[in-house]
Amino acid sequence: MPKPVKGIAGSGMHVNMSLADKNGKNIFADDKDPMGLSKEAYHFIAGLMKHAASMAAITNPLVNSYKRLVPGYEAPVYVAWSATNRSPLIRIPTARGNSTRIELRNPDPSATPHLALAVCLAAGLDGIKNRLELCESVDRNVFTMTEEEREEANVGLLPYRLLDAIKLLEKDDVICEALGEHVVTKYTEAKLKEWEDYRTSVSQWELDEYLAKY
Repeated sequence: MPKPVKGIAGSGMHVNMSLADKNGKNIFADDKDPMGLSKEAYHFIAGLMKHAASMAAITNPLVNSYKRLVPGYEAPVYVAWSATNRSPLIRIPTARGNSTRIELRNPDPSATPHLALAVCLAAGLDGIKNRLELCESVDRNVFTMTEEEREEANVGLLPYRLLDAIKLLEKDDVICEALGEHVVTKYTEAKLKEWEDYRTSVSQWELDEYLAKY
């Protein structure tokens, strides 16, 4: 369960990714680059960032998933990247050479692994295929930045709730194509039903907060 206990950090399932050529060489590595990253790595990161919000319905598939993705805890909320900072959505671990990899920090353990990996790969490869340009890294705590500072740094935002994530998924042709029409249709039907069940239920918090007052 992504957020089993109120007031403490939830449970994440960080996804670490690297790509190798047919000879086993890590194509994300480039020792001539100041960060040790290749052009393919930068394009792959750009692809992940472009599609991160619409992938959330897959990487964070429960109503409860979005109670983990809130400011003030360890889970990422903002779409940014860094090689030196642990707060953004995408982190580049310190290992280089053949161990160079990209870490996506928002997925949680309720995600179906093969679907989560499929959309991550599709997003990254879209970045490489279309040579997407990557914005500057954010090497400070994203949570302490003002809204204006985040806007200047091109920092996006993950969805607040499952319903928003589903709507974004349905509009993303790259991610939908990777999943296939049948999977997208059945998956969104199931998730919309889950959202409707949640939306129409009355929680203990509502009873405690409102019943005696109103």
